[in-house]
Amino acid sequence: MIVSVPLTLVPLAVYNIIAFGVLGSFPGDPWTAPIFTAELVSGARFTLIVGDLMIIAGLVLLFVEILKATRTGVVAMVDHILSMLVFVAYLVEFLSVREAANSVFFILTVIALIDVIAGFSITIAGARRDIAFGQGDPRL
Repeated sequence: MIVSVPLTLVPLAVYNIIAFGVLGSFPGDPWTAPIFTAELVSGARFTLIVGDLMIIAGLVLLFVEILKATRTGVVAMVDHILSMLVFVAYLVEFLSVREAANSVFFILTVIALIDVIAGFSITIAGARRDIAFGQGDPRL
């Protein structure tokens, strides 16, 4: 049943750990802290910040969730229900918690919404292929 836990829960937990300073407080806005800077061939500088890394992690986990959505059965339905609850948690936190009112959290919320929509859509499309409607056996 651990397979049914939505992976979009991980960015939510990590976000809250950083935003509420569970591991210690960060000076200023923790989402704009640089992780690394690289000089590109063009001469431009590329800086990866913590907020960007959170979004990248959310997208990678969304990909895994979409792969999980191709399953059928009771486990898949439990996974969809839990994904919906995670999306509701994102939405409630975005609307009611001051620390969640930024673009990083909003994009993570949209990722959770896409997980819900894609999960149901993929499961419905898969179930449609499994059910055959029609005249029956043509040999009869």
